[in-house]
Amino acid sequence: MMEEEELEFAEDLEAILHLTPEVQLAIEQVFPSQDPLDRADFNAVEYINTLFPTEQSLANIDDVVNKIRLKIRRLDDNIRTVVRGQTNVGQDGRQALEEAQNAIQQLFGKIKDIKDKAEKSEQMVKEITRDIKQLDHAKRHLTTSITTLNHLHMLAGGVDSLEAMTRKRQYGEVANLLQGVVNVLEHFHKYMGIPQIRQLSERVKAAQSELGTQILADFEEAFPSQGSKRTGGPSNVLRDACLVANVLDPRIRQEIIKKFIRQHLSEYRVLFEENQDVAWLDKIDRRYAWLKRQLVDYEEKYGHMFPEEWCMTERIAVEFCHNTKVELAKVMRTRAKEIEVKLLLFAIQRTTNFEGLLAKRFTGCTLTDVPGKKPESPLHPTNPFLEDEAGEYAGSEKEEDLDRPRKPKAPDNPFHGIVSKCFEPHLYVYIESQDKNLGELIDRFVADFRAQGPPKAGTEEGGAVLPSCADLFVYYKKCMVQCSQLSTGEPMIALSTIFQKYLREYAWKILSGNLPKTNSNSGGGLTISILLKEKEGSEAAKFTVDELCLICSILSTAEYCLATTQQLEEKLKEKVDKVLVERINLTGEMDTFSTVISNSIQLLVQDLDAACDPALTAMSKMPWQSVEHVGDQSPYVTSVIVHIKQNVPIIRDNLASTRKYFTQFCIKFTNSFIPKFINHLFRCKPISMVGAEQLLLDTHSLKTVLLDLPSIGSQVLRKAPASYTKIVVKGMTRAEMILKVVMAPHEPPVVFVDNYIKLLADGNPETFQKILDMKGLKRSEQSNMLDLFRQRLPTPPSGSDGGPTLSFSAPTPEQESSRIRRLEKLIKKRL
Repeated sequence: MMEEEELEFAEDLEAILHLTPEVQLAIEQVFPSQDPLDRADFNAVEYINTLFPTEQSLANIDDVVNKIRLKIRRLDDNIRTVVRGQTNVGQDGRQALEEAQNAIQQLFGKIKDIKDKAEKSEQMVKEITRDIKQLDHAKRHLTTSITTLNHLHMLAGGVDSLEAMTRKRQYGEVANLLQGVVNVLEHFHKYMGIPQIRQLSERVKAAQSELGTQILADFEEAFPSQGSKRTGGPSNVLRDACLVANVLDPRIRQEIIKKFIRQHLSEYRVLFEENQDVAWLDKIDRRYAWLKRQLVDYEEKYGHMFPEEWCMTERIAVEFCHNTKVELAKVMRTRAKEIEVKLLLFAIQRTTNFEGLLAKRFTGCTLTDVPGKKPESPLHPTNPFLEDEAGEYAGSEKEEDLDRPRKPKAPDNPFHGIVSKCFEPHLYVYIESQDKNLGELIDRFVADFRAQGPPKAGTEEGGAVLPSCADLFVYYKKCMVQCSQLSTGEPMIALSTIFQKYLREYAWKILSGNLPKTNSNSGGGLTISILLKEKEGSEAAKFTVDELCLICSILSTAEYCLATTQQLEEKLKEKVDKVLVERINLTGEMDTFSTVISNSIQLLVQDLDAACDPALTAMSKMPWQSVEHVGDQSPYVTSVIVHIKQNVPIIRDNLASTRKYFTQFCIKFTNSFIPKFINHLFRCKPISMVGAEQLLLDTHSLKTVLLDLPSIGSQVLRKAPASYTKIVVKGMTRAEMILKVVMAPHEPPVVFVDNYIKLLADGNPETFQKILDMKGLKRSEQSNMLDLFRQRLPTPPSGSDGGPTLSFSAPTPEQESSRIRRLEKLIKKRL
């Protein structure tokens, strides 16, 4: 019974002492303790194990029990003291609460007294300041009234004075007075409901109207519209009248300017009338000379009559330009058949020069539309379009002008096209002329090439860009500058079409047309069918060193043309109007030059490939079954290396400026040679073990030569590109794996088949049968091997067709060669 009571007491105590985490955390903050007995997750078993970790420690159990009992007694004493100390806490708490309530009541009373006193003080301040506010309002209203009366007095007096001065034409005094009256009248806009104010406003408007009519009449009298009679000079009255016009309605000022400019240019319209000899384009200089004289005359006689902000000199020049454009357009429509290229360019040159002088003299502030130009972008240094075209006029036929050093770009000319725009409808004459000139230029290039012959190997011209290429683009640049100064609209589109036409002609007549022919029976230029024609058994004629040099020179020229054509397209897009930019497209011409580059590389590859063909043929005809010992590399390997060492250094030296295309040549040759080598390797059958070892040695020698191909015969050793090395290693490693499979014993068959699949990773039964043919196995043995091969093939991944071949990420060289042959046959059929 005692034990049950103790258990129940322990359970009740545990339930009572179970505290929430928040309470436990608060206790730990108030009474921090490191004693394990104070922890919320106290574990008696762990605590005992800590006190008695070993059996030997149980010897001190009495001391430990005594210490714990002592600690229990101390806790009991502390608890008893605390409990006794809390006996009077309730009474003390109630007493403290009553004292706090009394203090709060006293505080509330004091706050209420302070609030009452503050309200009385505020009321007292309002009573004190009420009179002061009334005085401030009265003062403000009185000041406004006095100011308004003063303005009214000034307005009334000003209106009377304005009417009197207007009648007497005292414009000098009127100018200042009118501005003041207008300013004062603005203060009375909110008082227009008052009859007297409204009457004064109407009198001011009437005075302004009368002044405008009167000033226009004075100018009409001084500068009559009919006739050319003028006064001896500007009067002070008219100068003051212009100051008054600045204050009046802007239409008055515009009418004065219009009348004066019309009268000032009346002589020009008579002298250069359409039926006059001086009106034609060959005497266009006289028009501009006349304006220069008139501007000098204006500055001497009337320069101080008009206010400076009217910009009368610039307005006269602008109106002259508008009249000139209209008159020139009219006379050119009438005499369109008489317009020649030289005459047209002469007139345009003089006109653009005149527009440039206007830009230096005037700011263009009177123009309503000032066209902006796109900033020039830096171009490749070898490009003829790099030169600064600002200030260069292409009408000049001196080519040394095109070689000037670059100058800072001139600011945009706001007067560009203000007159020269009239020539745009007649620019077809210029376009037709450029079409003819470019045709003659291409014919001259063809004749010069035939007369001078191809560039010779070992000379500076060997492998370099053809000079005619630079001449063509320099001429293009000259034409583009000319046309952009004449027009940035449809004529530029027409000129770009001409450029496209002769870029294609240059590509086919000068470049493709002069590539060496691989077949003496071919009638025309280089065609794709000739490039892809297979050589069946016989060696094609090798190119001479000069022919190789010519091919490299044509390749370099085509690369230069490709890059420069791209720059030409960008330059044309900068020059043409933004709405026409999409119509400038030289992609087709760039593709043409890319085709020439591809054809040139293919010719070089084909030539070296053809030179190696006899050696590969000799390899496939050697009796590899009867080879008794492994020696040095075979003669066919030496022959291949000799051809490579003969051709590659020549090609590399001539393509020094176009290194990337030399790399392409190496890659294409390797992609052609390695599959062909592997195909000839399959023809070597049967092969003995020693023969396979000799072929493996030869393959390694060829692999070494191919890896060194880009720098073979060069004094400067340069590491081959990684992309090229990867192709060589992958292709020649496959050839080595084929020979290693051939060398492997075919017994037991399972091991041989697994070894083949592991080394070659080729699931094509045809390839496997070629390996068996190279080993010289009988047909019955081959049949069993093929059946075993099909059984041992890995299961194809899900979703595939389930064919007998493995699925690889990249095609084998044989598959790649087969695809190329199918492509060649397809192209031949289409051609």
